[in-house]
Amino acid sequence: MTRLMLLFVLSTIWVPAFSADKPNVLLISIDDLNDWVGVLGGHPQALTPNIDRLAAMGTLFENAHCQSPVCNPSRASMMTGRYPHTTGIYFLAPDLRQAPVLKGVKTLPEVFADNGYKTMATGKIFHTGDRRFFQEYHPSGGFGPRPEKKISQPHGHPLWDWGAFPAEDSMMPDLNGAEWAVEQLKKKHDKPFFMGVGFYRPHVPMYAPQKWFDLHPRDKIQLPLVRDDDRDDLSQYAIDLTNLKHVSPTHQWMTEAGQWEHAVQAYLASVTFADYCLGLVLDELESSEYSNNTIIVLFSDHGFHLGEKQRWAKRSLWEDGTRVPLVIAAPGYKSDQRCRQPAELLDVFPTLLDLAGLPKDDAQEGQSLTGLMKNPKQTWNHPAITSFGLGNFSIRSERYRFIQYHDGSQELYDLDEDPNEWTNLASLPKYQEIIAQHAAFLPAQQHPVLPGKSTGHDAYEAANANASR
Repeated sequence: MTRLMLLFVLSTIWVPAFSADKPNVLLISIDDLNDWVGVLGGHPQALTPNIDRLAAMGTLFENAHCQSPVCNPSRASMMTGRYPHTTGIYFLAPDLRQAPVLKGVKTLPEVFADNGYKTMATGKIFHTGDRRFFQEYHPSGGFGPRPEKKISQPHGHPLWDWGAFPAEDSMMPDLNGAEWAVEQLKKKHDKPFFMGVGFYRPHVPMYAPQKWFDLHPRDKIQLPLVRDDDRDDLSQYAIDLTNLKHVSPTHQWMTEAGQWEHAVQAYLASVTFADYCLGLVLDELESSEYSNNTIIVLFSDHGFHLGEKQRWAKRSLWEDGTRVPLVIAAPGYKSDQRCRQPAELLDVFPTLLDLAGLPKDDAQEGQSLTGLMKNPKQTWNHPAITSFGLGNFSIRSERYRFIQYHDGSQELYDLDEDPNEWTNLASLPKYQEIIAQHAAFLPAQQHPVLPGKSTGHDAYEAANANASR
């Protein structure tokens, strides 16, 4: 082949265009973080100065919700732009690559790579196998070191524990990940980058060095508000779905063992430590050459109960299980905004495509949030839809939460008047029109639950079996 012919052949190969002004993307995940964040007001003793700082840099979606209150389906949904009820991934298994509906579907970082971005990540962005989806991946160390014997809960799942451990921050995987991200921001990149930074805390085990516990003294801890009769207006199915076959400790054990205050302290300490790690990354970004041309998204994959509804952990369709922090800051958009309209993690994918000027994917089921970033009070008719197994759905609007379960039982809460969701209004005649308005968003088509072995499968099957007796 002559040199002229070679040049012709090379010129016909499509290569994504690279523009020096194409925005970078910094996607930050904090695992199992509920609304115990300063700017969200979920707990009066939350210390999160860096999340608060980031919220002031962009738009805080204070009514944001996951599509599943479980790690794997939530992240699979967000990273593919498809609801769990579309893919059949409702629980911790199967992996997203095993879902027939997702065959050939590119994930969020893969789409950016196809459009000329350098993609890299550390920590937990996907539930598992992040290395498959990024061009460069730095393993930060997972959930980190564990003591020879559990500190606070002697029985149960190995990860379910809490307390001051290890001795130094340097032993914490999240600090490892933050320091890796800082090094990447110091480098000169010849392409725009898409960087994921996934922090593991406050996911169990809720371990952090003693100094983070000292910021939240145990004898000063304020416990969440819990009513003894809170579950009296719930169906047996609702109670079974969120309690049967779960690996988290029961609320009765927590209170009788005198561990409630300690576990709340450990969660707050873990959140503050994760916030510190976030601050290292934000500090470096703000001093770097990328400070004025980087989109920042911070999210958590789902919420977390610490006694509310007399239960612990995730896996519920109530506010504590579905509500997540979501902040988006982007060049050219206003700062220090709050939006009360419902947003979904599913919306992040189309929003980033929009912000980066990349082609829209009409097969995605989320909405771009850029309109709300321009006007947080605009009309918005897209409630947040969350599922936990086939037939179990929450529909969250600006004011209300409607839940319908597989057995047909229902709940309705007015979050303006009842932020703790203590009073189920579903049986009252005057709310039937509101229920109908929300029920109209229940999906007409639902993919069957894909087979897999997980605690979610076990809980779902146990609740359904009990209901059929």
